[in-house]
Amino acid sequence: MSESLEARVDGLTFAEGPRWYDGALWFSDMHDHCVRRLDATGTCSVVLTLDDEPSGLGWLPDGTLLVVSMTARQILRWDGNRLSVHADLSAFGAQPCNDMVTDAAGRSYVGNFGFDLHKGEKPRTTHLTLVTPDGESRVVADELAFPNGAVITPDGNTLIVGESFGARLTAFTIADDGSLTDRRVWASLEGAVPDGIGLDAEGAVWVASPVSHEVLRVHEGGEVSERIPTGDQAIACALGGDDRRTLFVCISPTIDPEACQRDRAARIVSKRVAVPGAGFP
Repeated sequence: MSESLEARVDGLTFAEGPRWYDGALWFSDMHDHCVRRLDATGTCSVVLTLDDEPSGLGWLPDGTLLVVSMTARQILRWDGNRLSVHADLSAFGAQPCNDMVTDAAGRSYVGNFGFDLHKGEKPRTTHLTLVTPDGESRVVADELAFPNGAVITPDGNTLIVGESFGARLTAFTIADDGSLTDRRVWASLEGAVPDGIGLDAEGAVWVASPVSHEVLRVHEGGEVSERIPTGDQAIACALGGDDRRTLFVCISPTIDPEACQRDRAARIVSKRVAVPGAGFP
């Protein structure tokens, strides 16, 4: 691991979907089937335990937590007392749902694997699903190569999604009804695999790249202005802290579920950066 990175929490199975919300870092500990919260004092607590593997997180305007339930292919909602199904996406495909970004209105964009990653199935493209605040859902983009981390610009007009098996960030214009139009390549990333991503106030995107064991600060067009080696695989990242200038990075030595559960070697590390986070998540 880079000496410039500060250890924040260890002993995790596989940290995913980091989000800064209400003064704390929230994330999914996927293979421990729980959502955790790391507060400003460094205390890491379990918020919610599931019967499934959680991934992407988001919030409705009223503060209700949304959680991707991967193999059930559902979006769950947690109001602090009761867990219920917000949206059932099982009709849209048989492979696990994955990361998600939720905008200010509570609209969520959800990706999925599209193929059996852990069994070594040949990759194939898949879609991005929109879930409205009332739980209605529809496909809004297709032919995506493993849509993964996603961000929405502060004005709510642009969605950028990482295509892990396409080695690129792809942008869409968001219509008033949440539909996605004007698809374009935002940045090609040769040698990198975009997983979780985070947007900053200058419009650059921090990209966690597990295969190259680093996080990259990428600008539209593909220029990389900063690289931070992570040692282990960089799975996801988020800009948080009171000033949103702390880059939190989820890292793991492996993505194999059995090894993750056995070794509990996943961690979250951080680094102070010059430009604060912006937009969603």
